[in-house]
Formats: sequence, structure tokens, C-alpha cells
Amino acid sequence: MKRLTTSAHIEPDTRCRVTPFADRTHPFVSLRIEGDSIEIALLASPGTSAALRALAAAATEAASALDTLTTEGATA
Repeated sequence: MKRLTTSAHIEPDTRCRVTPFADRTHPFVSLRIEGDSIEIALLASPGTSAALRALAAAATEAASALDTLTTEGATA
């Protein structure tokens, strides 16, 4: 990954959009994460599907951890 450090809060109304650009000399996929005041675009070229799957797995793990934190906080 090319280096960039940024941070943003995910809100309940955060939107995600995937757009494939297959009709190019160098095809790629754009993954956009959008909120009211921020938009992050990740561009994935052929050969990076494993990295996207790792990102998806990490997001699923983070969601599960958040669910656990929320459940534990409600019972405490």
C-alpha cells in the first residue's frame, strides 16, 4: 500500500460503494467509504484481492468486537 495516514469516525449512516472500472488499459476497482463530511477511496488493482479480503475480515472482526463491547457494557 502506498503510505497515507488518516482517521475518520464511522457513523451509523456511513455508506460504502464499489465501482469496477474494467474497460481500462489497467482495470481496477474503487471502494468508497462515504460520510457527510469525508470520502475515502481505495483503489485496488488486479492481484490485490487477497488484501481486500483481509480488509473485509478485519472489518468483520472489528464489528464483532464492537458488538461484544456494546453487549458487555449493557450488562454491566
